[in-house]
Amino acid sequence: MHRNTLLFVLSSLVAWSVHATPTRRDTGTKNVFAHHMVGFTYSYTSKDWVEDVRAAHAAGIDGFALNVGTDSWQPTQVASAYQAAEQSGTGFKMFLSFDMSVFQCSSSSDAATLRSWVSKYATHANQFLYNGHIFVSTFAGESCTFGQSSVAQGWASQFTSQLAGSNAVHFVPSFFVDPSTFGQYSSSINGMFNFNSGWPISLTTATANAQLSSQGESLSATSPSDLEKITQVLLPNVGSIDTDNQYVSGLKSVTSNDGKAPTYMGAVSPWFFTHYSPQTFNKNAHSHLYNTRWENVVENRHLFDLIEICTWNDFSESHYIGLIHGSQPNSQAWVDGFDHSAWLNMTSYYATAYKTGSCPAITQDKICIWARPHPKKANAPDPVGKPSNFEMTQDLMWAVVFATLPATVTLWTSDSNSQTSNVQAGVTKLNMPLTETGGYMRAMLRRDGVVIMDFTPSGYHYEPNPSAYNYNAFTAGSPN
Repeated sequence: MHRNTLLFVLSSLVAWSVHATPTRRDTGTKNVFAHHMVGFTYSYTSKDWVEDVRAAHAAGIDGFALNVGTDSWQPTQVASAYQAAEQSGTGFKMFLSFDMSVFQCSSSSDAATLRSWVSKYATHANQFLYNGHIFVSTFAGESCTFGQSSVAQGWASQFTSQLAGSNAVHFVPSFFVDPSTFGQYSSSINGMFNFNSGWPISLTTATANAQLSSQGESLSATSPSDLEKITQVLLPNVGSIDTDNQYVSGLKSVTSNDGKAPTYMGAVSPWFFTHYSPQTFNKNAHSHLYNTRWENVVENRHLFDLIEICTWNDFSESHYIGLIHGSQPNSQAWVDGFDHSAWLNMTSYYATAYKTGSCPAITQDKICIWARPHPKKANAPDPVGKPSNFEMTQDLMWAVVFATLPATVTLWTSDSNSQTSNVQAGVTKLNMPLTETGGYMRAMLRRDGVVIMDFTPSGYHYEPNPSAYNYNAFTAGSPN
């Protein structure tokens, strides 16, 4: 998949809780889905699908957006996905998200292929319905005409209008177009999915230094006071809702063909790193992105009808929150050993807050920590080279504390490098510098002098002289 330039950024100790619930754009039920790459499930068994469904459901996720492509084996895996959802007995839902970067879409027969997918699952008990119609999305598709004179006419005449009755769709694609042009798609869409909203795509090394120059700073600064100033300048970019507002504004010009207000689906994502070749260098995002983006979504939940987590299993781009199994797209070098379950474990809290408008009670103390495996400026004998915008990352361990009551948290990144913070009940984001020698991660929570938890995850080592570049994150949480 193709995305735009993304970022790395620093954040300080921050406590968070939901403020007063804003006025809603509508009163519909809120749902959270996770983007599931069917293309990476070639080796899946039915057991793998059941494990995915149960793990996602336990994390507060309502269903999977099944990113489907053209491989001959994918229909079998999609059938297994729907079957696993049904067998789970949880009410877990599925919907199809056609990957139009691989589907042909220049003729009416190409549209017929898509319609056959929709019809196959139209009446399935675990098909996600929206406003009583089959929910369908895409990745891309803004160039598809299906043999018609325009994209809008192609999707309208060859797809949406030909799916009626029990096959009628609620079509919310991810077209990568200017939101001010949404009105021209009125005849063909019921809303839009803002795929890139999960990452602050406009922030790069160049744009960051432009913002910092007015403060007499640059990304090359290293002193604690300078880093704090950098934080204050760049932090508003992390998890920003600027593009969400643009999409919602653009959708005001859309007249949905079902007579309902057009649907807006936003994205949430924890990370971004890929390391295939220099052509993939422009895809990188880190820090407390997952938490901060969720917080902004919750506090502005009136803007979002639906949320799609990007992603459950896109190992190629390092933003997976699900289980590492299935078939990797030659991404083992930066994925194997880099579990992201800590992000999955945090999801239920934020998903519940988004869906209900209130933070759920924290009934068990929890700390989630993550870090990269080497310094940002490390030099490795790696022919692929460093990713673009690596300058924007900070050599930090990130932590999020879910505390039932006020407590004291101590973090370590080596025997000689520790940091102690007092946290209040609720959610608190922390970070501290990584150390280049003997680096590891450890977290301890104490209350009234009693150690409540103390854990050092195995499998993580901070290596100052790596053999290859890896800007993926190693995550861990306690208790699981």
